[in-house]
Amino acid sequence: MTTVGWVGVGLLVAAGLAMVVEMALAAVWAVAVARRATKLAERLETARGILDSDLKKLRFAVEEAQRLWRPYRTALRWLGHPLTIALWQSYLRRARVR
Repeated sequence: MTTVGWVGVGLLVAAGLAMVVEMALAAVWAVAVARRATKLAERLETARGILDSDLKKLRFAVEEAQRLWRPYRTALRWLGHPLTIALWQSYLRRARVR
């Protein structure tokens, strides 16, 4: 075999070794990524549990606030009515004139 032939064989062996090294490196990185993904999933699950409990507390607080404001709802609706506001403004203008 000529020198050019041996160079081709050498390049073929070098390419094969490079591929084996890259596959081993990719496997190591894949294992590391899988471990990080598992840890991240665990942290996300913990955070989701905390978020769910906070959401339950918030819903309970909103329900309680609605229950406590229920007796005043009619009065607040009347006070916020545009005609009621106009009436109060009319009384204030008359009081300022005096």
